[in-house]
Amino acid sequence: MLSLALRTLRARWTAFAGAFTALALGVALLTVMGLALASSLDAPARGPERFAAAPVVVRAGDTLRVETPYGDRTMTPAHPRALPAATVAKLRRLGAVVVDRSYRVRAEGGPGELTGHPWSTAAFAPYELSAGRAPRADDEVVVSGDWARPGERIRTDRGTVRVVGAVAGRGFEHAVFHTDARAAALSPPVRQLVVDADPTAVREAVRDVAGVRVLTGSDRRYADAGPERDRAALTAVNALFGTAGGVSAFVSVFVVASTFALAVDRRRREFGLLRAAGATPGQVGRMVCGEALLVGVLGSAAGCALGGYAAPRLTAWVVDVELAPGWFTVGDAAWPYHAAFWTGLLVALCGAVAASWRAGRTSPLRALREASADGRAMTPGRWLWGGGLLLTAVVTLAAALLGDPGDLLHRKTYVSRPMLLIGAAALLAPLVVRPLTRLLTWLPARLPGAVGTLTRENAAARVRRTAAVAAPVLVTVALTGSLLGATATLGRAGAAERRELTTAAFVVTAGGDGAFGPRTLERLRAVPGARVSASAPSAVYVLEEGGALVRSEARAAEPGALAATARLPLAAGGLGGLDDDSIVVNEEWERHTVGQRVRVWLGDGTGRTLRIAAVMTTGTGNNGVYVTPANAPGARVDRVDVALAGGAGPRAVAAGLERAVRPVGGRVLTGDRWRAATAPGSGRTTRYGFLLVLGIVLLYAAIALVNTVVMATADRVREFAALRLAGATRWQVLRLVGAEALAVVAVGAVLGVAVAALDLAGMWAALTLQSAPAPLVLPWRALAAVTAVCAVLATASAVASAAVVLRRPVPGPAAARE
Repeated sequence: MLSLALRTLRARWTAFAGAFTALALGVALLTVMGLALASSLDAPARGPERFAAAPVVVRAGDTLRVETPYGDRTMTPAHPRALPAATVAKLRRLGAVVVDRSYRVRAEGGPGELTGHPWSTAAFAPYELSAGRAPRADDEVVVSGDWARPGERIRTDRGTVRVVGAVAGRGFEHAVFHTDARAAALSPPVRQLVVDADPTAVREAVRDVAGVRVLTGSDRRYADAGPERDRAALTAVNALFGTAGGVSAFVSVFVVASTFALAVDRRRREFGLLRAAGATPGQVGRMVCGEALLVGVLGSAAGCALGGYAAPRLTAWVVDVELAPGWFTVGDAAWPYHAAFWTGLLVALCGAVAASWRAGRTSPLRALREASADGRAMTPGRWLWGGGLLLTAVVTLAAALLGDPGDLLHRKTYVSRPMLLIGAAALLAPLVVRPLTRLLTWLPARLPGAVGTLTRENAAARVRRTAAVAAPVLVTVALTGSLLGATATLGRAGAAERRELTTAAFVVTAGGDGAFGPRTLERLRAVPGARVSASAPSAVYVLEEGGALVRSEARAAEPGALAATARLPLAAGGLGGLDDDSIVVNEEWERHTVGQRVRVWLGDGTGRTLRIAAVMTTGTGNNGVYVTPANAPGARVDRVDVALAGGAGPRAVAAGLERAVRPVGGRVLTGDRWRAATAPGSGRTTRYGFLLVLGIVLLYAAIALVNTVVMATADRVREFAALRLAGATRWQVLRLVGAEALAVVAVGAVLGVAVAALDLAGMWAALTLQSAPAPLVLPWRALAAVTAVCAVLATASAVASAAVVLRRPVPGPAAARE
């Protein structure tokens, strides 16, 4: 049978071209995702950067360590403690000490991420002057790189400065160097320093100070900004390619299996002839498996080669859009090739075997009779797998809604859940294809002429062909609607939460270093008619779920002022109970009963046991917690909410607030403008991640759609010959083919929208249970756009392939070659 399969491939190579194309592209997609994922598993070893030439670096404790029965749990606190002044003085007696400081700087025309340092630390990188001189006055700076030249004046959020020198960039940061005195004024805390002394003596000097680290040799890299940034970046890249790889694997397997099934189903007449000639069902099955094996090997090999070529291009793109660090590149891992090759081959064999089972076990006469029209389209396999996927989707959704509704709002969940519904819809599609087709073509069938009627009857009679061609459209529309709809629905729910959260008439935000000083706060409180609530960002850490150290974002504010400007979504308790011995938590916390005491660690790592004063609803998961300023050591006020008091006029209060913050560059916004400016939306990484996922899926689905349409149209030689002999013109046949393609795309689009709506309904139910109800959002513009693209591709490919077939002379139907 293998030799017969080889001869069949040679004789009918055009019939197998579609299956080969789908398989090669699917394997290429798996290879690209696998290579990118493999490259994101390990970060390169980095040495010290800013302190490569420093003798010894002393760093204040910046690790929160909590003991649990399962081992220590560690996190970086939100507000690391500074080095004690006594410790700094002791180190000065051992040798020369240079205090390091780092702070954010924003400059007009400068790089997006500028970091300020004292000039005396430049020698430890080492930075060397390439032009100009060192800064000597508070308004003088030295910059790294070539974005500014000596002599230029630059406006920054730290004041207008004059560039007096330049140093060559080192690649790991964009630096601005002030004088040591100016840097100390801009960033007073001392969190690390360089000391020129014997390391042993330094360790002895800081031995009694908890958490302080003495860094020498390669350990000096931990004094650099974000020493674990490479691993953190790779974690994000790994999540990105993991999500994209999962969706791509689903789509490629789905399309390849569907294509192979269609390719085998087209040959029922051939199988009937083989059965009439004496072939047994087993022989037919072995022949089909042999063909699938040959096509699978060739297609998988071609896909691996294509994926190896495309992977570096993809990684270059993610680096260009800054989704990955600049050093990220494709490695030499071999397992992605093996995984993609054997997956492609296995899917090809499974798709061919499943489709050939029915043909091989059908009697010769019945097979010949069924060659022109579909009979029973739902096979036991479709019932089993389609019903199983649908049941799994329903059960898992119900379990999540009853157990943990918040899990349905996580990105990994709402990206993966649609796959169950898409698979179920594709397998069970023959159940609704015929009635749905008749419904969609009801009006065209009543127009003058036979094209509408033939379109309706052809699409409804060929259920399996219609379902196979509609499958790529179903995948495309369903994924577009589900992913974009999920982010839009969550965004709308988050915006509604934020609108309800504050009742402030004005919100004042800080400029410069992002914090208000005591004098600015005094001026704001002195504005007539303004009731001021100053708040600072912080964090609280708690042990939950048997030893997990969980960080919760916190806001620190005075309870009385907070109650006047905020409307927290409280499920129990009240703000009146918040004091220095209590905390306001949300329902996500393991312990969330008013009056309970919970052990927490504050933003600087201090352990406290606080009473729960109130509990907020979970919402979209961004409600965080609230504490008083006493429980947020190190936190600096970055926002001031202002309510109107005593019938004060908004214009007068706004003018007073503007005058109060003008010296420090603060902004005064109305409550509505602040809510609009801070409305939650998809982050840059999420947006590009969805662009990557949808871009790959849409491209592959578009190619698969064209491929499937061409395969289905090329199989209709006898049908076209019969139409021509019945008097149809070539133009009428092409119109019929185009109309059928549009009808099939409409079927796939309707099924895709239904899948997306059902998927988003689960998210809507979860938001309702989380006390954050929001209207279900379907991205109609995006859905219309992808449907239009599918319609154009399907129609163009169907008409083009039919035009090629119609170029041949018109034979009798019995003489037409398939």
